[in-house]
Amino acid sequence: MPLTFVRSLMTLGAAVAVLAGAAQPARAAEPLAVSVLVPITGFLALEGTAQRNGALLALDNPPDGVTVTYDVADTATSPEVAVTALRRALDRQNPVAIAAPIFGTQMLAMAPIADRADVPLITVSGTAKLTELGYDVVFRFCPTDAVVKVAQARYAVEELGMEKPAILYQTTAYGQSGRAELVRVLAGLGVEPVLEEAIDPGIKDFVPALERVAAAGADGLLLQLHSGPTALAVRQAHERGFEGRIVAGSALHQPTTAALVEPAALAGVCAESASSPVSESSPELAAFAEAYRTRFEVEPDAFALAQYDGMNMVLAALADGARTGPEVKDWLAGHRYQGLAMEYVSDGTGNMAHDAIILCFDGRSRVPAVKKRYDNVDGIR
Repeated sequence: MPLTFVRSLMTLGAAVAVLAGAAQPARAAEPLAVSVLVPITGFLALEGTAQRNGALLALDNPPDGVTVTYDVADTATSPEVAVTALRRALDRQNPVAIAAPIFGTQMLAMAPIADRADVPLITVSGTAKLTELGYDVVFRFCPTDAVVKVAQARYAVEELGMEKPAILYQTTAYGQSGRAELVRVLAGLGVEPVLEEAIDPGIKDFVPALERVAAAGADGLLLQLHSGPTALAVRQAHERGFEGRIVAGSALHQPTTAALVEPAALAGVCAESASSPVSESSPELAAFAEAYRTRFEVEPDAFALAQYDGMNMVLAALADGARTGPEVKDWLAGHRYQGLAMEYVSDGTGNMAHDAIILCFDGRSRVPAVKKRYDNVDGIR
């Protein structure tokens, strides 16, 4: 099927209508079910809650002629819990699409089940392996680690001049995926990490790891950690007087993560991300951010925006006549879609997002500034 370009359903006017509670035109009689299965408790609660919020903001405002129903289930941080939630959703709701967890370990367990059911999983997980296993139901709306780690490593080396970086990465699938991509990209830049250390998500003290970073002579630190551990690592690096620059993974761009760190401790710290709604100034993103704040009373992040764009692309498929999981899957695979964060198009394996940005904090505010954009990193668009 030739790719077709579709513009975002969320215009500035539509966002203003959401805020104003404007009356909606009559919807089609046939309701279509969508399941929202994300981690809203556990160590990924911040990321998963952002996912849920982005999905709900889209699903609560479908286009004319489309009626959707949805249920939300907490997948926590266990693959078994996620698989149980998926099986229940398939049995009870017969969904045409599923907003699926950011947690790569859960996605790897869910993908073969969704594949057998032929129901698309709309995710923001960065774990690279997800789209390398041949499951054509996985659609990733955040850039894969093979994209964002290029931005993270290149910025550290080319812009900040790191020659001896250390890598601290989580023991989860997310951490291991990012670490592998960082090492690969650094090698292409002629740089070898002086230390690579795996960190369990439950660790509450980074001081021993930071001491080993210092002993290795690192001139910079690359983090591939979840939200809570990222905040803790940045705080303790500041407290111990670490003099090298820090370039973190996407967790640090989240307002909920930055809120855990004093602005002074964030001075000079950077992070990769797909987007940063609080850092951008376009009217469309400003309207989205305001609608999000009004609904959820928190600031939006890239995970919320990517899940929002992903669910709006599903809604575009429904508006175009798709009525089953296989039809939605085929529509997603065969169309281009202009979302708020970027333009999305599948690379043939379900990777929909191909841009990355680098954000840095100035030490006075918890809102980072966009410092560099890396567009179409993998050359798909």
